[in-house]
Amino acid sequence: MPRYICKRILSLIPVLAVVALIDFIIIHLTPGDPAVIMLGSDASEVDLAKLREQLGLTLPIYVQFSYWLLGAVQGDLGRSIFMDMPVTQAIWQHLGPTVSLALLAEIIAILFALPLGVMAATRRGSWIDQLLMVIGLLGISIPSFWLGLNFILLFAVKLNWLPAAGYQPLSSGLLNHIKYLLLPALSLGIMQAALIARMTRASMLEVLSENYIRTAQAKGLKRQVIIYKHALRNAFIPILTVIGLTFATLIGGAVVTEMVFNIPGIGKLVVNSVLRRDYVVIQGTILMIATAYVFINLLIDILYAYIDPRVRFDDQAR
Repeated sequence: MPRYICKRILSLIPVLAVVALIDFIIIHLTPGDPAVIMLGSDASEVDLAKLREQLGLTLPIYVQFSYWLLGAVQGDLGRSIFMDMPVTQAIWQHLGPTVSLALLAEIIAILFALPLGVMAATRRGSWIDQLLMVIGLLGISIPSFWLGLNFILLFAVKLNWLPAAGYQPLSSGLLNHIKYLLLPALSLGIMQAALIARMTRASMLEVLSENYIRTAQAKGLKRQVIIYKHALRNAFIPILTVIGLTFATLIGGAVVTEMVFNIPGIGKLVVNSVLRRDYVVIQGTILMIATAYVFINLLIDILYAYIDPRVRFDDQAR
């Protein structure tokens, strides 16, 4: 197992290098002069030249990339002109709300999706199966921001059960923290639940048709034992993939929901940075989100090997 983990970690190095290169190139291919955009068209040439030099824009592109990559390896992603602070500090300040929101949304999604997916698979073709799949299709189709706006109207404005917007940190108390995150987490989690439920149903149907499941039934094992101990465990690898991908999506893709609920997370940081043309922050945030994707996939790979030992044995055999 340690050898398998080391190989996976080493394989991430070229991936992260390519991600950093693409991130840097995309930002620098964006039309326009960052100095003019930041200072405005009325800025003097002296001020523009000073800012270009401060941003390192007068250096050759490969030198700029080398300096930026070297800084990123050391945890220095540059300094935001508008916020007057290091980019890593700005990301760190906004990371907590996003991670809390993503975790709560993922927990909600898993709590709904796994039982419903199993129920649909074990009642294949019944009206329950068809009803759950229609609900799942609706969950995937409805935009999370539209769902969030309707939740605000129902639970905050009409029923006055939950706050309409805002954020309270964990230090204010766990219940207070969850109370402010519940509506945005529900609006995000329902879409993810639909995806996970459909994958759970498909994986379970495949496993339930295997011969060893029929053998277990013939031996008289209890239905619950067959479903949850034998079938669900073997069907869990593709489900785990979807869970990991949906969580990574939530870390980087809750932009609109954070804006709707006024949550000071990474999404709001990205939107504000785009509006202010704060290129250094945009570049650093994209790299952070891409890195989060990569490490979440690494965690999924490790969980694969833990759940199914054949994965690491196959890897050793190659």
